Amino acid sequence: MDNTRIIKKVLYLFVTAIFAGFIFAGSACQAKQEFIVGFDAEFPPYGYMDENGDYTGFDLDLAEEVCKRKGWSLVKRPIKWDFKDSELDSGSISCLWNGFTMNGREGEYTWSTPYVDNSQVVITSSSSGIKGLKDLSGKIMAVQADSSALAALEGEDATDENKALAKSLKELQQVDDYNSAFMNLESGMVDAIAMDIGVASYQLSSKSDKFIMLDERLATEKYGIGFKSGNTELRDEVQLTLFEMLEDGTFEKIASKWGLQDSVCLSLEDTTYIDGSKVPVPGGDSADSGEVKQEDTGSTDNNSVIKADVPKVKKLSITQIIKQLSSGLAATVAIFVLTILFSMPLGLVIAAARMSKFKVIQWIAKIYISIMRGTPLMLQLIVVFFAPFYIFEVSTPYSYRFYAVIIGFSLNYAAYFAEIYRSGIQSIPQGQREAAQIMGYNRSQTFFRIIFPQMVKRVLPPVTNEVITLVKDTSLAFALSYAEMFTKAKQIAAAQTSLVPLFVAGVFYYIFNFIVAFIMERIEKRLDYYK
Repeated sequence: MDNTRIIKKVLYLFVTAIFAGFIFAGSACQAKQEFIVGFDAEFPPYGYMDENGDYTGFDLDLAEEVCKRKGWSLVKRPIKWDFKDSELDSGSISCLWNGFTMNGREGEYTWSTPYVDNSQVVITSSSSGIKGLKDLSGKIMAVQADSSALAALEGEDATDENKALAKSLKELQQVDDYNSAFMNLESGMVDAIAMDIGVASYQLSSKSDKFIMLDERLATEKYGIGFKSGNTELRDEVQLTLFEMLEDGTFEKIASKWGLQDSVCLSLEDTTYIDGSKVPVPGGDSADSGEVKQEDTGSTDNNSVIKADVPKVKKLSITQIIKQLSSGLAATVAIFVLTILFSMPLGLVIAAARMSKFKVIQWIAKIYISIMRGTPLMLQLIVVFFAPFYIFEVSTPYSYRFYAVIIGFSLNYAAYFAEIYRSGIQSIPQGQREAAQIMGYNRSQTFFRIIFPQMVKRVLPPVTNEVITLVKDTSLAFALSYAEMFTKAKQIAAAQTSLVPLFVAGVFYYIFNFIVAFIMERIEKRLDYYK
């Protein structure tokens, strides 16, 4: 069997395996209804990774009990919170259930009735001298991007007092997550941070007396479960099950487990459309179009919510952290290896197109390279993942998330490798091509026997740089909620309220890069005979 037939057979088996995976995933979903909960895995005590490496929390316990009673299969799906709407619209998740604030978003989703009364609070250093909100004037405050705390200060529905407070600040910084906010506060980079009281209580439970929570609240709000707008059928099933849990005491039991019994507000009287019937909402108004009408929650009543007595943080040893990171490391290695496997040959094809005598092919290659090198890799990953739904209205199985990561990385790095290859090929003197032609070599023989070996030697240093960069870029897979090593490290760090998991991940990256650099150096030495 010649090489061409072998390559064709391998490609055929690869494509067949992909489609077989899609079919299997679809048939598995039909066997038992999946209830896919989208949540931020860095949001304790509502959803986070525990000391055993399992996703847990108040909201996930509620979802698990609902699925148990409905006979559904619960899928806990950590997502990047910035892309929650795209995840929900594309059907990747069934709902957003993770301390999700209803206020200000009443018309954007189909909501359950509120089940938690929450407050936005301010945390500061106990030695800062800040005793109240008025003391924050001229100070630097950090909040999570796209959070209720940010909305309470700068949102359309923010109170005049809070807007004035935001203007009085020296700077209002936005960070990626709550753990980053606490890191900024601990390091003295900011004077205060604002966040949900439940998360604040969880963080403070492991911070001794170094930090304090101000008595004044920025705002109060309600948490609900967010479903895709119009999906009242699924909402009603979940809602009725929660009412059953409330009546038999299960809901209160779960709330007590997480120290949130003083914050829950689920009520049998406060309902939306259940089974298609219009049920009055307390206060005299009726629910409209399946959405909950909320009362004004801009109050700063200090006694509106009682501080939750959350479970204490169980600290992990270095060995336990390494064990939890191992699955993420395997994902990182898989991304790295498959990207190299696909992007390097593809880069050679693109380089050939870039040097083609046909102007149309040249320009196509130039435009492709320009786009891949001129736009962020994270954006390219998002386009690859969400394009099937938003352009072709095709819902993809969860397994496509991994394929999208590999496709996005391969297309991006192929563009960089193409330019490196092109520079190496064009650096070979023209005289060598002419000499090969005189000796009777055809174009293919000239390239693979004369030009290509010398090109490989010349481009190894820049290729090594790109390969090392790829090791670190694998962390961008978190944009598609694919849990590689750095994503796992951030989740563990949030649960542990510690930077240690991030440092351990950093050591892993360094070792990984050291091994890659060593291998590339050995390859370069093996090619020294081309000097």
